[in-house]
Amino acid sequence: MKVIKTIGALRAAVAAHRRRGHAVGFVPTMGYFHQGHVSLMKASVKAHDTTVVSLFVNPTQFGPAEDLARYPRDLKRDTAQARAAGVDILFVPTVEEMYPCPAAVSIEVGSMGDILCGAARPGHFRGVATVVAKLLNIVQPDAMYLGQKDAQQAEVLKRVVMALDFPVRIKVCPTCREQDGLAMSSRNLYLSPAERAKAPAIYLALCQGAKRIADGERDASKINSLIKKLICDGTGASIDYVSCVGLDGFRIVRRIEGDTLMAVAARIGSTRLIDNIVVKVR
Repeated sequence: MKVIKTIGALRAAVAAHRRRGHAVGFVPTMGYFHQGHVSLMKASVKAHDTTVVSLFVNPTQFGPAEDLARYPRDLKRDTAQARAAGVDILFVPTVEEMYPCPAAVSIEVGSMGDILCGAARPGHFRGVATVVAKLLNIVQPDAMYLGQKDAQQAEVLKRVVMALDFPVRIKVCPTCREQDGLAMSSRNLYLSPAERAKAPAIYLALCQGAKRIADGERDASKINSLIKKLICDGTGASIDYVSCVGLDGFRIVRRIEGDTLMAVAARIGSTRLIDNIVVKVR
């Protein structure tokens, strides 16, 4: 596996693989890999001749009071995991490499950036969309692999790819969970042992919401209230949002019909955790 730090060297390396007729898969990450990241890498490795993984903690998607400075980093550990997963190229640029001059251009994502995590983190999806567009332009992959845990991010990037005519397929892979149901996340590291013990209540609450829908409930406000109550009772967390969103258009809904995403963001102590479940109503 090659570890590459500059855009020019990455383009040259990918071009060499292309000359050999290789299909290229791409996994964008911020590092501190867990099994969720590894599952994306392995999916790409299985489907493509060459897999490129980017590891870049992107400052433009963090707000002023967020955790950019303390976001977990361990390049040696990440390199070992990527190599073990069969990755061909690990791209580890510096901030100066990705943003050599003050940002004059960014990608606005419209109303999609104003709901759910966009409402709680203004400007977040602008930063995500812009950096991933840059990475897609650099790598020019055949397919990009994303995780279902970040469902809104995946939807934003689908729209960016469509709007800007990137010739890339997007593959959204299932959320990887700990044995107790907690969605895997690099930020789980922040949880104290007591907080970690409470955190699975988020997924359990979503499961109860899905069960209530399966039993016939269609009022989204009642489902949201149930999930909020279960999370607060089980963790004492503060809730950023609990919402039901139609996957056709990704709009917050009042009545649950068709394919619906139940999405949660909650803070346990100082740690912000997100999770979601898709329910299908016919």
